[in-house]
Amino acid sequence: MIVTTTDVIQGAVVETYLGIVTAEVVYGTNALRDLFAGIRDFIGGRTGSYERVFEKGQLKAIKELEERAQQLGADAVIGIKLDTGTINVDQTGALLLITATGTAVKLQ
Repeated sequence: MIVTTTDVIQGAVVETYLGIVTAEVVYGTNALRDLFAGIRDFIGGRTGSYERVFEKGQLKAIKELEERAQQLGADAVIGIKLDTGTINVDQTGALLLITATGTAVKLQ
């Protein structure tokens, strides 16, 4: 399965567009991660724990996108876009949201 952010695949011809596929991954935040992120925010620097969560989430979202495209009989997913965001649960908590979207295609 080819997955790409481009809308064409060099040397390949799209035979059929099978439709848009999406995948979502949601992670809860936790107090320990928030504490260290707050310290990093205060003193400066990168927040490695959250970077790892987003990296893991993006990989999982792409994998899920591939699986959903395979269910449609796709050979590839083109035009992939990754988005990240938060969902506020209450005044003190939030969920981290990673979304992958692309177009499932059948190649010649």
